[in-house]
Amino acid sequence: MKKVNLSKVKEKIKQAVQDANFNIDPDLKKLVQNCLTTEEAPGGQVILKQILQNADIAASEKLAMCQDTGLAVFFVEMGEAVQLEYAGFKSLRDAISQGTSEGYGEGYLRKSVCDPLSRKNTGDNTPVFIHWEVVAGDAFKITFMAKGGGSENMSALKMMAPSAGAKGIEDFVVETVSKAGPNPCPPTVVGVGIGGNFDTSALLAKKALLRKPVGSAHAEPAYAEMEKRIFDRINKLGIGPMGMGGRTTSLAVHIVSHPCHIASFPVAVNINCHSHRIVEIDF
Repeated sequence: MKKVNLSKVKEKIKQAVQDANFNIDPDLKKLVQNCLTTEEAPGGQVILKQILQNADIAASEKLAMCQDTGLAVFFVEMGEAVQLEYAGFKSLRDAISQGTSEGYGEGYLRKSVCDPLSRKNTGDNTPVFIHWEVVAGDAFKITFMAKGGGSENMSALKMMAPSAGAKGIEDFVVETVSKAGPNPCPPTVVGVGIGGNFDTSALLAKKALLRKPVGSAHAEPAYAEMEKRIFDRINKLGIGPMGMGGRTTSLAVHIVSHPCHIASFPVAVNINCHSHRIVEIDF
């Protein structure tokens, strides 16, 4: 049985929220660098170079890559055989929340959480958003995503008729990215959730953004081919980096699917900006 001390969880969360905002994902950086060799639009080339320069400055100076340091979104995979040592915390959520609050404060990261009506800021970027999954054995992993408002606002969900088929999915995803234009700060990573029900399709789309390495193909050939078709169509839209024109509108398209009702065909799109701030925390 694995024992996990919640004090250790808090400290790792505090560090992870800062690391995600300071350090670009190495695989994402390679994708941006590769795009520099294929991007023909002068404006697009300038933006891609600035993205890489910005990432280097953020890492060396311990500064946020973007002023929007995001909502604190967590995916927790916890084995049935894991035993928590509470160490004065009320719960695992409490430890994650405290780590987030301290990390955003210590890293001088913008606090973006507010009441939906009064718009009063909570002051410490909590409450956090946690998606729980109970798994077998003693595995325990937390994945953090700093989800900016600009990209989140461009997400969409559609309950299609089953007859829409693969073409319906692809058209909807491309239409969503086209309507988003420069708002999600392209080049983006596009997460697509297919199936499930109304609420799980949106979660599937967000989980699709977690794939490592970013830009890798789906394990199933049919979905891998769909990802490539969507990716090619998106990059022919001409939006380009930060909307400046060019062929680099998205860096990757990731799909996650789940069985659904025979009468339903839900599809969701969750877009991530070029910072793509995701950190995995193992225990």
